[in-house]
This record gives sequence, structure tokens and C-alpha cells, in this order.
Amino acid sequence: HVAAEVFPLVKTGGLADVVAALPVAQAEQGADVRLLLPGYPAIIESVQGARAVIDIGACFGALRVRLLLGRMPGTALPVYVIDAPYLYRRAGGPYQAPDGEEWPDNLQRFALLGWVAAHLAADDADPAWVPDIVHAHDWHAAMACAFVAEHLPTRAASVFTVHNLAFQGLFPMHDWPLLGLASRLMSPSGLEYHGQLSFMKAGLKFADRITTVSPTYAQEIATHEFGCGLDGVIRGRGAAVSGILNGIDEAVWNPATDPAIPQRFDAERLAGKAACKRALQAELDLQPDAEALLLVVVSRLTAQKGMDLLLAALPELLPQGVQLAVQGTGDPALEAAFRMAAQAHPGRVQVHIGYDEARAHRLVAGGDMIAVPSRFEPCGLTQMYGLRYGTVPLVRRVGGLADTVPDVADRAEGAGFVFEPATPQALAQALQRALALHRNPSEWVSVQRRGMARPLSWRPPAEAYRALYLEALRERRGG
Repeated sequence: HVAAEVFPLVKTGGLADVVAALPVAQAEQGADVRLLLPGYPAIIESVQGARAVIDIGACFGALRVRLLLGRMPGTALPVYVIDAPYLYRRAGGPYQAPDGEEWPDNLQRFALLGWVAAHLAADDADPAWVPDIVHAHDWHAAMACAFVAEHLPTRAASVFTVHNLAFQGLFPMHDWPLLGLASRLMSPSGLEYHGQLSFMKAGLKFADRITTVSPTYAQEIATHEFGCGLDGVIRGRGAAVSGILNGIDEAVWNPATDPAIPQRFDAERLAGKAACKRALQAELDLQPDAEALLLVVVSRLTAQKGMDLLLAALPELLPQGVQLAVQGTGDPALEAAFRMAAQAHPGRVQVHIGYDEARAHRLVAGGDMIAVPSRFEPCGLTQMYGLRYGTVPLVRRVGGLADTVPDVADRAEGAGFVFEPATPQALAQALQRALALHRNPSEWVSVQRRGMARPLSWRPPAEAYRALYLEALRERRGG
């Protein structure tokens, strides 16, 4: 697995959770799985027992590049780390400087990630271990697929997973020579995208198989509305594109064992959840009201996530007994608007700008509902965390939200409240339905328990990826 982040070492979103959990599930099913990660400070400092595998030397602007092999902390999973101090050992985030601007050398930083992945597949980086599959995640790792297909001889098949098509890794075309690829790939049939160079397109064009993180999102990205300008490329790959729904790490997200929450609980002991709600209200200086519908948000604060819809609906909902607790960062204007809402409604609205993993667990455990009103959502994990913790999801019917949250109108399977138009009115109407049901405790508990019983583990996705890998290998190796 080739990726730019992994929980708990480096995390900006759900990608890190997937890269932490899917390989472990595959290893438990008998696969020989390793990770390849950039050598950010947090990774270099945390990987255990790292030793040098090969001294690569100077490349992609770095004078010294080494490939290390160690173990992920807390697991037996082997991890390769690209030790390139000039490119990776710096303050700030994995993609942005401390001032929020993109690193100007991101092309070199993530081209190196894909280039090393291809060399591992080509048996000239670590001869002691050669993969059958190179599984690249999102644009940061997508160049692995191009290097495998066009640059290095290998029998490995490549799989590219789109976690979010909206983030594409676009760079000036004049940086093309830095990649060392044939000039014929500078065309629209290669990596050119409206006069720029697209890493995302490298994965979409050259991977043997393409997956998205939910079946519905795989269908959506082939349309003009959701395709972010790449829908024609995606339609052109036909049956090579499929969707495999993410799971969640049930060891990390389990209310019966979670060390981060004030009282543990399960579907048969929901009194512990009520205690978590009381504790959360006290922690956040919300009114200690057992009857209030406590709605929580753990999200990027962006229009993509539908946060503007929630803000617009708040004035109608707060007088009816809704409390709101928000954690996240994102658009400065939305951050400011949420802060203003908290100032205007003390005891009813609380906002934390930032991210804290333990706090996220307390929010999910203590909330009555969790809101994910996204305009588009490749998969979404927070609604699944909500289901696991009996925190009823409020979602739009898009992408993975549609695949994971059946509406309560389905009395056999319903586990959440689903709305369709991306409007404050539609969101408010869904919350009105939730308020009405919340006043009937026995019905509410039934919805909670249906959600907590839904299968959300990584075992079925891991099996689906194995079948996909074998299919890709058979095709690449001629049966």
C-alpha cells in the first residue's frame, strides 16, 4: 500500500484511517502486506526498528534518499519509509506549509513516493520482498501507476483507489521534465489536464484496476456532476472501475472498549451512552438537558461537507430543543460563522476549531446524532462511527452515505435520517423528523440498536480487494 498518511502517525482525514486498517485486515486474512510512506518527522520518529534497505542517493531534488524498513508501532505490519530529509523533514502538514500554502515542491515529494513504489515492484529496491500488487491511494501515490506501466518492467499489477476525486494533484506542465517520463505522456491521452499535469489522472489512466471507497461514488464520478472534469476518463475505463465500501477499525471505534470515553457501553447497556451525553454536556458547557437532541459534527468545515446548510438551518432548530457541538477546521468564513453561532447561543452551541482524536471519540459517544450533510461524499467514516456508537446519522443521500445509512422510513433496516436536496430546508425537515422520533424513547432506542448491529468491519472489504487483486493479476499475467 502506497500512501501519504496513516493513522495515528499522520492524519488529515479518512485516508489515514483506511491505510491504518485495511492492510491489517488483509494481513489477518493471510496476505503478505507492507506499507510505503514518506519519511515525515512523525513517521521517522515512530516507526520501530527501522534499518536501511538501500541507499538511493540523489533524486527528485533531494541529495540523499534512503529506503528504510521497520514496523508500524502497535502492530506487526512492516513499513517502508522513504528517508529524504530535504523533501519530507519539515514543519507543517504533509501537503501544506505552516502558513496553509501548498508546499511548492509537492510534485517532487509525491513523484518520489510513486517512483520508489515502482522500484519495489520492479525488484530493484528490496530484492528480499517483491509485491504482486502495488495499491496506490489518492493523487499523492498515483504516479506509482504511471511508473509501473510506462517506466519499469514488473509483473506486479497496480490498483488505484480514489478517496476523493476533488483533490487531484495539479502542477504546472513546465515541471514535466522532473518526472523522467516519455514526452508522449504530456498529451490529453496521458497526464495533461487543461494545460496542467494531473497526478490523479496518472492513477486513472494507468492503473490496472481503479476502485473508489463506495459503490455509489464509483457510479457518481462517471457523471458530469460528480466527475470533477475527469468523468470522461473514468467512463473510458469502463469495467476497470468499481466501488468497495470502506469499513472501520472496530478495535479503535468500539464503545464497549473505548478508553477515550467516560463510560463504556454497548447495544444492551445504553445507560452508559446516556452517561457519555451528560459528561459531554458538562465538558462543553452545554445546558444539562437530557431531553435535548444533541447533534455533533466531526468534520472539515467546508461547503463540500454541507456545513453551510447546517448553519443556515440552525436558527429554526435551536428553539426546538437541538444542541450542537462541532469540532473541525476548514474554510475561515465557516469557522468564523460557527464561532459566531456559539457566541450567540451559549449553552446550546459549542465549537472547537481544531482536531483532537480523543475529543472526537467523546463527541461521537456523547451525541444523540451525528451530522454528515455533504454535497458529495466518497465514503465517509464518521457516519459509520456514529452507527457503531448508537449516535444516529443525519446524512445526504450521496456516495458512501447512501450506501451505509438506510433511512428510518425502512422500519426493518432504518438506522438514520436521510435527505436529498442540498438545501437548509431539506436538512431541517430531516431534523424535524428526528426530533419527533427522539420524543419516543423506545422507538429511538430501536433505531440506535439497528445501527449498532450493522456490519461495518474491514473483513468483507479486505476479501473484496483480494478478489480484485487476483483478477488484476490474472489479466496482467495473461491468465
